[in-house]
Amino acid sequence: MGTHESSLSRLHCEMVRGLIDEGACPANPELTRRMGVPQAALENLLRDLAAIHGVVLHPHVCEPWIVHPFSLTPTLNWIEGPKRGWWAPCIWCAFGVAVLAGGEALLHTRYGAETEPLAIPIVDGRPAGSPEVVVHFAIPPARAWDNVHQHCSMVLPFRSQDDIAAWCLRHGLPRGEAVPLEKVASLARAWYGSHAEPGWHKWSVEEAQQIFQRAGLQSGFWNLGAGRGKVY
Repeated sequence: MGTHESSLSRLHCEMVRGLIDEGACPANPELTRRMGVPQAALENLLRDLAAIHGVVLHPHVCEPWIVHPFSLTPTLNWIEGPKRGWWAPCIWCAFGVAVLAGGEALLHTRYGAETEPLAIPIVDGRPAGSPEVVVHFAIPPARAWDNVHQHCSMVLPFRSQDDIAAWCLRHGLPRGEAVPLEKVASLARAWYGSHAEPGWHKWSVEEAQQIFQRAGLQSGFWNLGAGRGKVY
């Protein structure tokens, strides 16, 4: 890993560790202090990190908006820990947060992002005693970064395939693939488990494909093709 890549990994680690330990991402002035760089250099690092999808920046200012699996602004998914809590962009990310936080947590979300609340107990990143739930991925992962906010907003829990079909028809939204909750949790452990490490790096297309395959996600829906650079 080169010097620049090491700086990107360290910056990513500082943000993720801040979220885990303090419940909030360190602000840019604090990140400049921790990284030992001037503000302009930090903003260049943030832009480079965003270019490889390591962070999502606000469109109007060079500040983190999403540091997957965490959202820095309110979302549908709230992970309640013993001492602090976090927002996540989607239920896949929510299990990633639970993996990184460790221990016991309670995921608060809603079926189909509609009226009915759902609370899922989690222990060490695994669902514990939750109702039978399937997670609908509406958009294939190969297209996730076309609009990552749209993609995440439609990774949602449902009770059944019939409920998914009715939801898609009701809202005129695409029908993708349903995945059992336990399998989504397994995917989150493999995908996000190393996100707080100093040596973190973005998954290549090949690495991402292997993670999907090991999680049992092997249909054409999960095929990333040749890809372009980094996927997530």
